[in-house]
Amino acid sequence: MKAGVVVFPGSNCDRDMKTALENLGADVSMLWHKETVLPKLDLVVLPGGFSYGDYLRCGAMAAHSNLMLEIKKFTEKGGYVLGVCNGFQILTEAQLLPGALMKNRSLQFVCREVNLKPENTGTVFTTKFKNKIAKISVAHADGNYFVSEDEMKALNDNNQIAFRYCDESGNLSESANPNGSIANIAGVFNKKKNILGMMPHPERHCDEKTGGIDGKMIFESLISGI
Repeated sequence: MKAGVVVFPGSNCDRDMKTALENLGADVSMLWHKETVLPKLDLVVLPGGFSYGDYLRCGAMAAHSNLMLEIKKFTEKGGYVLGVCNGFQILTEAQLLPGALMKNRSLQFVCREVNLKPENTGTVFTTKFKNKIAKISVAHADGNYFVSEDEMKALNDNNQIAFRYCDESGNLSESANPNGSIANIAGVFNKKKNILGMMPHPERHCDEKTGGIDGKMIFESLISGI
C-alpha cells in the first residue's frame, strides 16, 4: 500500500503516523501541503496537530491549502482518506465530512485514554475490529462533534457512524464521552465510506511500549483491504 501523510505548518503527529504505517509494511511519503500534484497513492492521511496554530478555527485554514484541492479530486475517484484529530477537523472544514468540531464541553484541553465502540466494521478502515472495544488516546480542545437533526438522520440511515465513546463494557454514557460529542460520536465516514475522520489517535497505540496496540486495527484493516 502506498500512503501519503500531509504535513501542514503546525502538524505534530505526522512522524508518528508515518512510523505506524511503515511498521506494518506501507510505503509512506511525506506530502507538503503547498504541493499542487498528488503522487499516485492508495491512502492519504491528514494527521493530528495544530495546523496554522488553530487560528480562525481548527482546520479552517488548512482546508484551503493547495494540496486539499487535489485530495478532493482523489476522493471523488474513490481514493481513501484518513483524518485524525486535526485531520478530522480539516475534513469537516473542507466539507468532505458532515458536521463540525466545537470546543470541548469542559472548555478544557482533554488528554486521556478512551474506549471506542465500533459501529460499522464492514469498511476498509474497520474490518479488523470485529466489534472489539478499543482503547485509544484523545488529545484535543475542539473535539465536540455536532451535526444537525437532518445530518444525524443521514448518518444513521447510511451507517456512517464509525465509532462512539463508551465504557469498557461498550455502554454509552455521558461519563465515557470526553468532549460532549453528540450521541457519543468519535468518528464518522462519508457516504461512500472512503473517508474516515476520527478524534482519537490510533497512531499512538501501535506499540505495547507506548500504551497499547488497539490503534493498529485501523492500519491493519487498511493494509489488508486496499
